[in-house]
Amino acid sequence: MEPRHRLIIRASWVSIAGNAILSVLKITVGLLAGSMAVVADGIDSASDILTSVITLITAHIMNRPPDIRYPYGYERADTIATKALSFVIFFAGAQLAISTVTKLFEGGPAEVPSLFAIWVIVASIIGKIFLAIYQSRVGKKTGSGMLVANARNMQSDVLISLAVLMGLVFTVVLDIPVIDTITALAVSFWIMATAIRIFFQTNRDLMDGLSDPDMYKKVFKLVTCIKGVYNPHRARIRKTGNKYIIDIDIEVDGSKTVVEAHDISLEVESNIKKGIENVYDVIVHVEPYGNVEKDEKFGVSNKDV
Repeated sequence: MEPRHRLIIRASWVSIAGNAILSVLKITVGLLAGSMAVVADGIDSASDILTSVITLITAHIMNRPPDIRYPYGYERADTIATKALSFVIFFAGAQLAISTVTKLFEGGPAEVPSLFAIWVIVASIIGKIFLAIYQSRVGKKTGSGMLVANARNMQSDVLISLAVLMGLVFTVVLDIPVIDTITALAVSFWIMATAIRIFFQTNRDLMDGLSDPDMYKKVFKLVTCIKGVYNPHRARIRKTGNKYIIDIDIEVDGSKTVVEAHDISLEVESNIKKGIENVYDVIVHVEPYGNVEKDEKFGVSNKDV
């Protein structure tokens, strides 16, 4: 299998090329055909180029080895980039909203868009579907939240283009040009809503949260089956990039030697890595059986799941 960063880089270049073609096509045809909604859709595709460039740069950063400044590595650049993408997407939507509201209030004569604009949007929908599927598959394969977010953005683009298509059809059929502008305004709100959703989805990783609490059950099951391990507790699971860092406290017979206790902790680490995919590191803290520390505040115990 190809290294993770190479797959992300390739997906980024595919996205850049695809969105560049669609953006130029839609903005050019939108201006020539007199459709503000098609121009709006083209601007949205242009913002996707920027998000893919950010993804490309981030993929190179993520590939750096751990160092003294970042001993856990640079994988979490994926999460930071995803949050940055949400700002870019929101800005594009806000700019579009401002321009369409301005056009509505200014009024003035308006023309019904050319029928050719409809065919461009149909081609855009087909192209975006293929890009969204490709980005989603690579994102899931590599565990990249950044690519998954980009794929969701493109899925939203498909819905946006469908809305633009419906607006164009009604505009041409009913001969009411203002429908095109209203559709463009609706598209802008959809873009901003997508950005807000992506922004909040990244908070969990940045705050060391976990999207699947059932993982704790799996960890405790893998640990409690090991002979000599008692009362696994204070477990903490967090993500860095697409990998998990797992901390857990265990108790062992206090009469055992340091070497024996160490061997048990190695077995715990090995069992967790075998049972759970994408584990970056397992940190096991060993305590004597029956040890009680009242000041422990963090972590999950077996009784909590």
